[in-house]
Amino acid sequence: MTTTTTYAAKVEDRSLGHLLYALMSGFPLLLVPLLLSLFINLSQRQTSANTLLNSHLRWQRYSNIIFLSLLVLGYLVPTLWLSLSIYLFGIIWFCHRIIKGWLSLIDGLEV
Repeated sequence: MTTTTTYAAKVEDRSLGHLLYALMSGFPLLLVPLLLSLFINLSQRQTSANTLLNSHLRWQRYSNIIFLSLLVLGYLVPTLWLSLSIYLFGIIWFCHRIIKGWLSLIDGLEV
């Protein structure tokens, strides 16, 4: 007599995360995709607390808010060289967050 045990693997749909990372990567287009990504992200807050997708939604939400805050700060700073430095830092930091988060999502890792 042979017994076999089957385990039901829970597969999580990550397509929303990929869509939001794609929208975030389109931020040079007058920030419209970034704002759309933030709007979609904020409307998805009802997901369960311990999922991979929720980890990435939180990562994206904080990335978008901090990046927009850096852009506003760069606009409010009166010195041109300091303003451009803040913009450059914000763009490099935001691109790093997009790449790190998207690669983690592809690998199935939480961020």
